[in-house]
Amino acid sequence: MSEPSSAPQTPPSRQLSPNPFIVAAFLLVIGLIGFGGYRASEYQGMQTLRTDAGHRLDLFAAAVDGIVNRYAHIPATIQLNEEVLNVMHKPRSAASVLAANRFLQRLNGHIGSIAIFVVDERGIVLASSNWDHPDDSFIGEDLSFRSYYLDGLAGRVGRHFAIGITRSEPGYFVSHPIRDGERVVGVAVIKISLGQLDKAWELLGAPALIADGNGVVILSSVPEWRYTALNPLPLDTLVDIKMSRLYNDGLIGDFPVRIDEAMGPEGQIVHMNLRQHPPRSRQDIAGSYLVHGRPLTELGWRLQIFSDLRPVRAQAFGHAALASVATGFVLLLLLVVAQRRRIIGQKLEAKTLLEQANAQLESKVARRTKALTDTNARLRKEVTERLQAEQTLRAAQDELVQAAKLAVLGQLAAGITHELAQPLGAMRTLSGNAIEFMKRGNLPTVEQNLGIIARLADQMGRIITPLKTFARKSPAIPAPADLAHAVGAALFLLDQRLAKADITVINRCEAGRDIAWCDQNRLEQVLINLIRNAADAMADAAHRELLIEAGPGEAGNIELSIADSGSGLPENGQLFEPFFTTKPAGEGLGLGLAISRDIVREFGGDLRAENRPAGGARFILQLPAAPKEKP
Repeated sequence: MSEPSSAPQTPPSRQLSPNPFIVAAFLLVIGLIGFGGYRASEYQGMQTLRTDAGHRLDLFAAAVDGIVNRYAHIPATIQLNEEVLNVMHKPRSAASVLAANRFLQRLNGHIGSIAIFVVDERGIVLASSNWDHPDDSFIGEDLSFRSYYLDGLAGRVGRHFAIGITRSEPGYFVSHPIRDGERVVGVAVIKISLGQLDKAWELLGAPALIADGNGVVILSSVPEWRYTALNPLPLDTLVDIKMSRLYNDGLIGDFPVRIDEAMGPEGQIVHMNLRQHPPRSRQDIAGSYLVHGRPLTELGWRLQIFSDLRPVRAQAFGHAALASVATGFVLLLLLVVAQRRRIIGQKLEAKTLLEQANAQLESKVARRTKALTDTNARLRKEVTERLQAEQTLRAAQDELVQAAKLAVLGQLAAGITHELAQPLGAMRTLSGNAIEFMKRGNLPTVEQNLGIIARLADQMGRIITPLKTFARKSPAIPAPADLAHAVGAALFLLDQRLAKADITVINRCEAGRDIAWCDQNRLEQVLINLIRNAADAMADAAHRELLIEAGPGEAGNIELSIADSGSGLPENGQLFEPFFTTKPAGEGLGLGLAISRDIVREFGGDLRAENRPAGGARFILQLPAAPKEKP
């Protein structure tokens, strides 16, 4: 039998399948070529569209200028007429007014404007070309609010679009001051019809609009756009429009899209719904449009034209498809040749590459495994050391707490001896008397003496029991603890010291009201330490008062505060640091507050300190509230 060949056999599927990366690269190239063709065609089409739009804007701007400015010089010549000057000097003369009216009527009939009229200094129309039309005559109208009147009265030429207040007919108003020497005695105004501009929209062959100096559309081939603001109007502009009634108190709507006022010669592309009346086809309803603008400087207007981009993009898509197909055909030929050569090279290099990859992988796995093993060993060692350090720290802390308890008991020994000496002496005397009365047979007196001895024994038990509980060394086990009982036990142990120091104690804790979740024995140790510190702080104070309060705090906690009238706290912020103390040398190690805060934090609470506004210090214990019992 012949040995099996060690050369790897290439699967048939791999021999027939092209490299996916090559295919992806070819597809990417085809896509880029197609995209480039699209962008190039679109750019060329946009340039052509911009050039065409510029020609159409120039043509329409010339038409607008010819329609509007043809009679703009008329108001300047009106002041040369004697009838007009007479009516300005004699406004109440019927003959002067009639002569001025007939002159303006003849002039208006000759040029074909909507109306020509003159206004006095108060803004009242004195004479008008439509004086003989009683329904819509301008005679007597107050136009003092109009912008063109204010410009003329100020000695300037006014040019404004406005809607008439009589017939609500839009028009272009041109005003000129009427002077008598250096003085302006009135204003001559001509209202030019803009109806011919509606017939000129066909010159553009695309949706278009004209906006005035406020950015409000005053003329448009799309009726829905009229009297809309291309951009949100400032408040002061809205106020001026309201006062001048340029648009006859009409509501100024919002343009369907935001138009950039500072657009350059490249224009602006917008996406919007354009409604044609009547609609020419279904494609006229929506699409993308290239907006070009041209300022009409003399009129203070701006002409905007919206060129449809759909033909440009359709042509660009066609060019992109053609470029992609041609590129794909060329790349497909190159792919076939390159794939054949690549398959041969891959068969020769496959084994070598595979062996190298396996060797590198095995080496890397070995290094990673060793590094991971070493890291795990170090972590286990560090965890063990930290657990031991934590246990040692807790044991040391417990020993410090117990030592502090015993130190307190030692300091309280004299007071406790005094408290126990009196009941013991009384018990000795009463027991001796009871023996004598028993010998005499006076049993009622003996019974009375024994009852007094029992009460004295109970009193001694009440003195000793808190000492036994306080001195007991036990682990901290949280449980419901009545703050009033803990405060009472601490005050009992320090009663002699507080009385000797002449300290007035105000305890506002009520039994059964504030129940905390902590170890009561440890809490009493903290309270004794804080009360002793407060007593030491009030040693040199003229007024010595200790105030203890408890109540609900933030986030459902219970706060217990111990306030004194001493000298207050230092401002260096080292109060809770170990071995920091404000007491004289030899009277403290500076560990009491640090240990107390650690004890409280074991309960899930905290200890903080602050100076009282009235003087002295306040220590606040934040303790978790005991969970409420389920009914």
